[in-house]
Amino acid sequence: MTATAEQDVTQAPPKRAWWIRHYTFTGTAVGLVFIWLSLTPSLLPRGPLFQGLVSGAAGAIGYSLGVFAVWLVRYMRSKDTSPAPPKRAWLVLIAVGVIGQVAAIVYFHVWQDDIRDLMGVPRLGFWDHPLTAVLAIVFLFLFVELGQLVGMLIRYLVRQLERIAPPRVSGVVAVALVLALAVALLNGIVVRFAMSTINNTFETVNNEDDPDNPAPTTVLRSGGPQSLVSWESLGHQGRNFVAGGPSVEELTEFNGSPATEPIRAYAGLNSADGIRATARLAAEELRRTGGLDRAVIAIATTTGTGWINEAEASTLEYMYNGDTAIVSMQYSFLPSWISFLVDQENALQAGQALFEAVDAMVRELPEAERPRVVVFGESLGSFGGEAPFLALNNLIARTDGALFSGPTFKNTIWNTLTHDRDAGSPQWLPIYDKGENVRFSARAAQDLGRPDDPWGRPRVVYLQHASDPISWWNPDLLFAKPDWLKEPRGYDVSPRMEWIPVVTFLQVSADMAVAVNVPDGHGHVYVRDVANAWAAILQPPGWTSDKTERLRPLLRSDESS
Repeated sequence: MTATAEQDVTQAPPKRAWWIRHYTFTGTAVGLVFIWLSLTPSLLPRGPLFQGLVSGAAGAIGYSLGVFAVWLVRYMRSKDTSPAPPKRAWLVLIAVGVIGQVAAIVYFHVWQDDIRDLMGVPRLGFWDHPLTAVLAIVFLFLFVELGQLVGMLIRYLVRQLERIAPPRVSGVVAVALVLALAVALLNGIVVRFAMSTINNTFETVNNEDDPDNPAPTTVLRSGGPQSLVSWESLGHQGRNFVAGGPSVEELTEFNGSPATEPIRAYAGLNSADGIRATARLAAEELRRTGGLDRAVIAIATTTGTGWINEAEASTLEYMYNGDTAIVSMQYSFLPSWISFLVDQENALQAGQALFEAVDAMVRELPEAERPRVVVFGESLGSFGGEAPFLALNNLIARTDGALFSGPTFKNTIWNTLTHDRDAGSPQWLPIYDKGENVRFSARAAQDLGRPDDPWGRPRVVYLQHASDPISWWNPDLLFAKPDWLKEPRGYDVSPRMEWIPVVTFLQVSADMAVAVNVPDGHGHVYVRDVANAWAAILQPPGWTSDKTERLRPLLRSDESS
């Protein structure tokens, strides 16, 4: 070996550890910080697996931002590489990471106990907390590895492009190509395949026939004898709705007097061609069944799948001893959260078309013979249920009352009322115009009586829980602290929850996935308080507060939307 070769061997830098070669110091540090932020207080309880997934995804976002920041600084300084941190820096980061992760998971344990106690949910077991910490790290590096594969693709493209272009141009072009490929896949193949799969899957579910749920034998239900729509065309949720509700015997026993068989009219997505045609068909079903002769007609706007909260429907039937007619229609077979992304316009059109079709029939009757007309809907159903009116004055002028539960940030009337609420009332439970026509309720027994000012008629009630992420999710959470975190907290919101830019938005977004996995009275679950709300809105003849209390435990919402 020559002297020169010996000198090169002597001066060759030692090979860095695999860890240091594979991961970046800044990316790992920022990723850990994002994991800790994801363990800060939010609205709802979470289990170890779900929290681990959320934290891992947050950590991966942080890692990506750290890597990008280093690259950006290096690019602006026209440097090809960054100085490697000394080995002791990694040792310090690992020590700080372990301590930080333990502290974060202890804090997670504390605020989870707070929320679980507030909601009456069992606390997590001892081993659930370290499991959450470990899962967060595991998911972090799974996501980072996926990112590394993308990085390998970019570097491969750079090497190929450098044969014909300068290095920096090659780098920019390679990144642009990968981004273009990702966008093309997401907007083209992936989205089309995903939406096609989703549509096919939920259309299959929608068309499934349950042998334990046969077509009705009464002419007072859609899909039964003389019906204008077939049983099969109603869809899965439509068939559940039409077949549901209290029987005549149950109504008679509850009210202590002979009951009338309730009417339920419904048109499914496959019952007619188009939203307006479906709405007209549902209205004709209402006429056919004799619904125009009932004491109350209730127009329900469904969620995406055609689901109606059974508690909201059956409460009316109990209160009027069956002398009711409920009419609704399906405009999609996608779950509510997907419909909210892709079917908002359909929800609006369905809500408006159905109301206008029924309203036209009612107005044909002599004024003294017209039934009371009310509207209701939950979540996306409340969004569509507001559509025919646009403003509170129009709503109370054209109906005899309304019940909307779990409103969304897109609800036009709800947003206006909340924004223009009376001074001193909180965003999570506002008072509007001294409660003259509309009231907001989280706990009906306490809230429907506020304020003490007279409550006129017609009446509108919004049921909304302080811990419902469906109501409080808003893109503004990214960079603006909401009033519901500035003002005194709701009864089931942790006092430890604070607004953190971007983080709170992501936290509440994650809460939406578990919004119905909590007891009634919290999150996005509205069942028993429906009885109090309808009693206050309609004040049925002969109805008493004792009947309301007896009815509450009988109510159920059935399966979710």
